[in-house]
Amino acid sequence: MDVGMMMIFSSYGWDNIGDDQVWNEDIALARIAADSGFDVLWSAEHHFFDYSFCPDNIHLMTYLAGICPNIDLGTAAVILPWHDPVRVAENAAVLDMLSGGRLRLGMGRGLARREFHAFRGNMDESRGRFDEAAAMIVSGLKSGFMEGDGTYYKQPRVEIRPRPKHSFDGRIYAVASSEDSVDSAAKLGARMVMFADRPWEMRAPVINRGRELHRKYHGTEMPSLMMTEFCVCGTSLSQTEAWARQYQGKFVESNFHHYEFLGEHFKTVKGYDAYQQKAEIARKGGLEGAVTGFMQAASWGTPDKILRGLEARRQIVGDFELNVSFRFGGTPFDISKQGLELFAKEVLPVLKTWGPAKVSKAAE
Repeated sequence: MDVGMMMIFSSYGWDNIGDDQVWNEDIALARIAADSGFDVLWSAEHHFFDYSFCPDNIHLMTYLAGICPNIDLGTAAVILPWHDPVRVAENAAVLDMLSGGRLRLGMGRGLARREFHAFRGNMDESRGRFDEAAAMIVSGLKSGFMEGDGTYYKQPRVEIRPRPKHSFDGRIYAVASSEDSVDSAAKLGARMVMFADRPWEMRAPVINRGRELHRKYHGTEMPSLMMTEFCVCGTSLSQTEAWARQYQGKFVESNFHHYEFLGEHFKTVKGYDAYQQKAEIARKGGLEGAVTGFMQAASWGTPDKILRGLEARRQIVGDFELNVSFRFGGTPFDISKQGLELFAKEVLPVLKTWGPAKVSKAAE
């Protein structure tokens, strides 16, 4: 199994912590992961708020390419409606050249109304902008030329310099939570990126739909998807359960707040129907119900419990890549570091031995 570490850069849940401390400590965790056998470092893109503040993950990964020379580097994800697609392609080409072909380019369309407003953007346009920009970027990195004549991007044909040297086949990822996003990822031939925020039985139908669409568009089997989750790993089951309820719970709270899931706006925003359904579930079950569902999906506990949970997940959804965050929701640095090191010592080596999953009917 391919296993990465996710960097969030969040101060939600902490008191009296500076942004520089958040960044220094998250990068310290990244260096530990890079030296401990993880396959890739990933980072989100978020702006302006303490929920998460890595405004340019390609910029970050260019820095990490220099200080962590033996690990892949991934964006989970570049939010395309907030960027010019030519600049995304150029920056990706530079990073991939400097890192010797280690970039995994993940793209998404964004979800937080407050971030769209700050960029003076329109959420109603996010699907169209993503689909146009993503197709241009993937084609440009393959051919070396960018061009477009869509609704949003009238791009004259121009050459990408430095010229892309390494093939991006198998290295394109797309966030896919809604049915529209699953369809977009399938058209791109990208690896789907999902987050551990609800029981996996609820995810299986959408994942299977992605497999069907990929076969329809490309005539081949869908590449393994990537699952991003938020992990608490320790030696005591009771202690890790308490930590998970506290820190995963605080992360769920931050998620509710940042994305305004208790609001009504998803009803009227074009292309976000799936999030309206999630908002209705959130209102019905409240924060406590959402935390319980989150804890059912995410990994927490001793290494043995985490491994058993991941094996059960594979039986439901099939094979996947794993992307693990150890710092979120106010998790103290020492707990994050200890959890990362224990995971690397006792969970990671076992995951590396896993062959193809024996799936249940739900994943067929």
